[in-house]
Amino acid sequence: MTKEFNQFTTDAIFKLGDETLLQSFKKSQKLPLFTFIRTKEKQASLYIDDVITTIPPNSILSLTPNHFIKVVDLRNVIIYQFNREFYCIKDHDKEVSCVGVLFYGHHQKPIIELNKTELKKFNVLHDIFLDEMETEDTIQAEMLRMLMTRFIIKTTRLYKQGNQLPETEKIDLLRHFNVLVEDHFRNEHSVKFYADKLFKSPKTLSNSFAKYDRSPLQIIHDRIVLEAKRLLHYTDKSAKQIAFDLGFEDPSHLSRLFKKHTGQSPSTIRGSK
Repeated sequence: MTKEFNQFTTDAIFKLGDETLLQSFKKSQKLPLFTFIRTKEKQASLYIDDVITTIPPNSILSLTPNHFIKVVDLRNVIIYQFNREFYCIKDHDKEVSCVGVLFYGHHQKPIIELNKTELKKFNVLHDIFLDEMETEDTIQAEMLRMLMTRFIIKTTRLYKQGNQLPETEKIDLLRHFNVLVEDHFRNEHSVKFYADKLFKSPKTLSNSFAKYDRSPLQIIHDRIVLEAKRLLHYTDKSAKQIAFDLGFEDPSHLSRLFKKHTGQSPSTIRGSK
């Protein structure tokens, strides 16, 4: 069961359905849309960027178009998908936008478990979604955006309640840093570049990350290595070409970074695919 809303004047897309929305992901592919997977009575499992992830029963997982996924066991779930044109016109909202807590926070694969009370609330909200998908009129787009805003606000609140998040100023800085890295990691590898973009000194930026499990430089390197893995697995590009694509003038620099993070050389990864 899949229902889809398209607004041709803005290129907005919103999809609501079950596991059939992701049935083509039998091998690892990049998600084209922001995605929420909500499990019911059974757990689900999938590879996210080549790491197996289990979603407990009655839980919600949020994913961005940057993730590569491969379905392992996905049954009896509810899936919501949308593009930036549908929802992310709300980017001015720091907490519930497409650069908000659920998408570019400290953990980029947040899972929110629902208790019985919250489960009932999300079931009611889902029924309203279904009803609105059948109501085609001039305000349908705004109604669906309002419902998705409510869904994201509720999910964000539950995630914040269940996790010890840094104070607002620092988590905002982290989100903006993650977004900048996503936009520039192919060409910019230094902490200074991102610190300048955020109007901070590299030392101030590093100090702000002191309580996290990764430093700014580690986040940059992790993103470069992840992209190198993807290119090695899913393209026929040589290790040398991948190094150039990722902004390295000397391919040996990427090779050393890759081996430091994975314990393997790029050629070993390529040979095992």
